Amino acid sequence: MKKWLLLLLPGILWVPEFLATAAPAATPAEIRGLEIAREADRRDSGWGDLQADMMMILRNRQGQTSTRYLRIRTLEVKGDGDKSLIVFDRPRDVKGTAFLSFTHATRPDDQWLYLPALKRVKRISSRNKSGPFMGSEFAYEDLSSQEVEKYHYRYLRDEPVAGHDCFVIERTPAYRHSGYTRQLVWLDKRLYQPRRIDYYDRKRSLLKTLTFRGYHVYLDRYWRADEMDMENHQSGKRTLLQWKHYRFRTGLSARDFDRNSLKRAH
Repeated sequence: MKKWLLLLLPGILWVPEFLATAAPAATPAEIRGLEIAREADRRDSGWGDLQADMMMILRNRQGQTSTRYLRIRTLEVKGDGDKSLIVFDRPRDVKGTAFLSFTHATRPDDQWLYLPALKRVKRISSRNKSGPFMGSEFAYEDLSSQEVEKYHYRYLRDEPVAGHDCFVIERTPAYRHSGYTRQLVWLDKRLYQPRRIDYYDRKRSLLKTLTFRGYHVYLDRYWRADEMDMENHQSGKRTLLQWKHYRFRTGLSARDFDRNSLKRAH
């Protein structure tokens, strides 16, 4: 949820000098892009918490695969980004590894990784969010909830993808240290959920494409995909996430997402 802050002294409205110059007026395409993003956020608010099981299938350039089994918990936070906890169950070399993320709308996310072999918690630096998560094609910043305030938006066009009518919007990160210069999002006009996201690296070259498949509705309102397929066009690698057993409003609270939850999650 966006918050506006006014700095007030008695009888005086103080505006910092660097804000004194009026910002350029938003273009119609920027206004339309932000409207679409806000509507998507509005439609996906109010679910509370969820738990799900997941398979992570890693595929290298030669087509060889390895599979990992995970559990994920997520807590919706009013006025801020979501909290999430991912725990690896199999195979043995990653069993007990846990990842905790506190997404924030307008400041750097807080993220920690518990490594059971070392019995220590490692904090992920805000400068390292573009690094690969556990050898996958997903970066740490891809695992954050997509708060509206994290990006600037621009509507580009209407275009179908995989037979679904979509808005195509460009979003550029509003936060420092992102590994991306921009993202193109194909947002389903009916579901207001993404069908495809193209990620462009710091050299503005196409880096990855994330494809969403198999949407189902939960609680008569909230749409979730069964598969998220991330293809790295530069390395030839890809990571497929297969989601199962979505469970909403299971009674999770903030206490299930403190740093101690990393060690006891397994």
